[in-house]
Formats: sequence, structure tokens, C-alpha cells
Amino acid sequence: MKKILFLLLLHFTISANAMEVVELKMPKSDIIVVKLMFRNGSISDPATKHGLTNLTANLISEGGSKQYSSTEIKDIIYPWAAGYGVSVDKEVCVFTFSVHKDHLDKFYPILAGLIQTPRFDEEDFKRVKSNQQNYVDEVIRTSSDEEYSKKTLEDFLFRGTNYQHPVAGTTAGVMNCTLEDVKSHYSSYFTKDNLSLGIAGNYTPEFLLKLKTMLNTLPSLKVTIPTPGSARQSNGMEVEIISKDNALGSAIFTGFKLPITRSDDDFAALMIANSWLGEHRKSYSRLYQKIREQRSMNYGDYSYIEWYNNGGSNMLPRPGYPRSSNYFSLWIRPVQTAKGLKGQYPELDSIEIGHAHFALRMAVRELNLLVKDGMSQEDFNLTRDFLRSYMKLYAQTAEQQLGYLMDSKFYKRDNWLSSADQLLAACTLEKVNAAIKKYWQSDNMFVSIITDKSEVVPLARSLRENMVSPMSYSAALKSVLTKEILAEDEIVKSFPMKTGSITIVESNDVFRK
Repeated sequence: MKKILFLLLLHFTISANAMEVVELKMPKSDIIVVKLMFRNGSISDPATKHGLTNLTANLISEGGSKQYSSTEIKDIIYPWAAGYGVSVDKEVCVFTFSVHKDHLDKFYPILAGLIQTPRFDEEDFKRVKSNQQNYVDEVIRTSSDEEYSKKTLEDFLFRGTNYQHPVAGTTAGVMNCTLEDVKSHYSSYFTKDNLSLGIAGNYTPEFLLKLKTMLNTLPSLKVTIPTPGSARQSNGMEVEIISKDNALGSAIFTGFKLPITRSDDDFAALMIANSWLGEHRKSYSRLYQKIREQRSMNYGDYSYIEWYNNGGSNMLPRPGYPRSSNYFSLWIRPVQTAKGLKGQYPELDSIEIGHAHFALRMAVRELNLLVKDGMSQEDFNLTRDFLRSYMKLYAQTAEQQLGYLMDSKFYKRDNWLSSADQLLAACTLEKVNAAIKKYWQSDNMFVSIITDKSEVVPLARSLRENMVSPMSYSAALKSVLTKEILAEDEIVKSFPMKTGSITIVESNDVFRK
């Protein structure tokens, strides 16, 4: 009998070992973290059901298991200070569970039940779907024009591909999803064949074996995950202006295809250039200094060489959003419209457009200058040293460390944070400037602008005709600006941008199909 049990255990161990497992052993940690990364994401959504992957993942997380309802689970785990949740992106869904080691054995059935036997209750489905429907119908357009512009840019960049629609889906897509669709999607795409397991903390080998054995019972349907869509190539500055009622300003997001990711060693060189140009939420960067600090046009201006999830709330990049299709982008936080400026400053009563055209010109010009002239040795030294220290803040918790390790496997690296530090240490000014010239340009970009209806037509005309766009200052502010700033304004207002298509889109028509 013992021999049979041993052989059965060996069989399950061998089967479970086929699963990719990322371990982070932390003997002094009292918290156990488990992450389950499914390689599906929103690119797996059926063509008429955009949002189905997000709906399925959230129903698993928020709907309870066959043993316990979601309310019962919350009551049970509350005294343990345990938690769980899911994040969904274009190519992955990541479930994260955390619990104190003293409660691990009691927490395990909760974890196993949610993943292995999700409840899929009709009432839970209606609740989760209603929330998602409300998000794509209303919230996405009204809560933050900054996040809205990021999603409309992706729609523009990836048009016609499976990367185009938002992760949460579209109005018609979510509406078309049924509970049966969710059950089918779970069986087809949340399988052991596209799953990576991550675990961190002071866990035992026995617990890890039990976890792997349970996960090995998940469905085993070898469904082919769609090839990720690639960003398009624009012809000049192709602009979509989203016309919105009572927008408080003009939120701008612009970008172009970037053919490399963290998988490539050149990515580290671009990290240095990007940090100097527009490190997220850092006031030392060039764009912040030029647009926000010197001219008080908005709250900040940044650049990115990969997707930065929820940049409006996160001060540091979060793991769990690895992507194989990449793009460079500039984020110009909302600048004032003519309507807003006129309402504040009587001396500006004659202006036709606000700051959007000037701000876009200034950002593109700074990128152009960097491509043409490169970084200086002093700026390179300071920025590289800053980055090597700053990146140590990315993973301060066990959950973050494990997340970055799992992302590393996606990019076929053992430990991205460690290898990035080594690449940064070995980088030279020559490598950075060569990477800038190889991968960046300023002539061909997609631009998404969310702005007030009153601004739409004059802004479209100004962009289409490449009109001179002088900066509009209040009299009080202009009186304290330096001659150097005002002289630079004269150059910026006529900076030539290669004009492409300029299209006006009604906000209510976005993300509908």
C-alpha cells in the first residue's frame, strides 16, 4: 500500500514539475505569497465578446467557490489578515494570494476552491458584469481624462489588432458575455497548460507539492493563445481629438511603436534616456522642467518605454503587466483650454485655442533634440546613478519581488531587476545615444487628445494647418518669466511637425463596439 501511495505521489510530482514554478524562499518572512499567472489576457477575448477574459477572472476572484460564497470567504479570512485579488492585462491574468504562515493551512482550501472550483453563481455574475459594463460605458470616460487618453491612444496605435480594445472590453463586447461564456472561457483559457506558479515566503516543500498537485487538476485544453497584435506605423502626426462635454482641460497621450522590450539588452540604455527625458513623477526630468516647472502649464509631463499601469495612482511601476508588444509614449497631463484661460484671465479674451498645441510641440521638440544631439556625459552619469538606486525601490515587499521574478520569466530572464542593474552598470554614453537614434524618432506619432467641445474645432484646425501656436500666459506670470524662456517660446510656437490625419471623435462613440 505504501508503495502504491509513493508511486502515486511520484506521478503527481513529476506531472506538477512540468509547470513553470518561480520560488522566492524567505526564511525570515511570516507572510506567504502565492501568484498564479495565466498566459491569456484580453488578447484571448473572442471578437464579439471583448472583455470576457477580464469578466471571467474577476468572477473567479469575486464570486466565491463551490464551498463558500464570497461573503463567507471575507468573513472567514478577515481575522487572518489574509487577502487575494486578480489583475488582468493584455497577455496575462495574475491571481495573488497572501496570508500569515500561521493560517496557511486554513487558507489553502479558500485558495484551492477559488481556482479549482469557482462558484460561477448567476447573481455574482450579474453583479460583476454590471460593474464592468458601467466602467466601459461611463467610468472610463468620466473618472480621469488622463487614463482615458492612455486607453484611446492604445485604441489608435493598435487599431485592427487584438491589442486595440481596453482590457475591460467594449460596450457591445461586455453586453454580449453570458455566464455560459464565462464557464467556457475558464475551461479553455485558465488551464494548467498556460499557468506559471509563483510562491514567496517561509513555506515548506510539502505545501508547495500540495499546491502544484492541486493546480495540476485544472483543465488541460491546449488552446492556442492568439499572437499579440503589433502597433501600427503612423504617417506623420496622426491625431484623434476626443470631443467631450465639460472637459476641464486637454489631456494628451502620444506614442509610436517600440520594437524592443525588457528581453533586449538595449532596453537598459533606453531606460537611462527615458529617465532623463521624463521619468514618471520625477521633477528633475527634462519634460517636467520645461512644461510644468518653468511654464506652470500642468501638473507634470512624463515619458515611457513600456506600459505603466495606472500611472495616475502608482508612484512606482507595478509588476504583473508584462507585454511583448511595446511602444514609446509621452504623457502630457491636462493643460488648459481657451475656455478655461478666458474665464480666469481677461487679458486672454482673444485667444482661440488653449495650451494643447504648444505643449505638444514642446514635448515633441524636446524628443527631437534628444534624438539629434543625444545626452551629455554629465547627464548620463547622474541619470544612470539615479536609476540604479531608484530601481531598488521597485520591489520592497515579498509580493513585489515575486511579481518581478515572474515577469522576468515572461521576458526570458532569470531576474530582471538584477540583470537591469548589471546592464546599467556596464552601459556607456555611446550605447545610450546609439539606442536613442536607433529606436526613437519624432516625425511619426499617434496622438490622442481628450478635450472640451469648445476646443475641438479650433485645435483641429491649428494642428491640421500647422499654424503658429503661441504660448498664452497670464500677465502676472509672463512678467516674471526669464528672457530665455520667452525666447524659447518663440522657437517652440513654430516648431514644424509633420502633419498627418487629424480626426474628431465624439466621446460617446469611443469603445462601443
